[in-house]
Amino acid sequence: MRKWWVLFFIVITSLFLVYNYIYQDHRDIKTEQASYSTTAKALQLAFVNNPVTSQKKYLDQSIEISGKVSKISKNAITLNGSIFCVFLDKNNSIKINQTLTVKGRFVGYDDLLEEIKLDQCSVTNKN
Repeated sequence: MRKWWVLFFIVITSLFLVYNYIYQDHRDIKTEQASYSTTAKALQLAFVNNPVTSQKKYLDQSIEISGKVSKISKNAITLNGSIFCVFLDKNNSIKINQTLTVKGRFVGYDDLLEEIKLDQCSVTNKN
């Protein structure tokens, strides 16, 4: 009988650990400390010079980027023509040619369009 209790305890503990591993809490990029802080031009240059190394360095990291707004769409903006930032909600106060500091999670680099993509973005500073 004791063997069954030990086996039952091991199975329940294993299931609990697997569940917690699979269903981890989601990151809140807005409140998270940025791993990197840079300008849009410096980030563009890093990806033009060495896209593979830059992709590995920044992937899934929170980045704070300063740059000038070149395009606005429904829930996204483009900084300096090549950094595409998707926001969680619409921000009506952003204007074209406005200088912003945006924090978001780097999700990838599109080498065909030469575009750096971030999601979960938020504006941290407006100039």
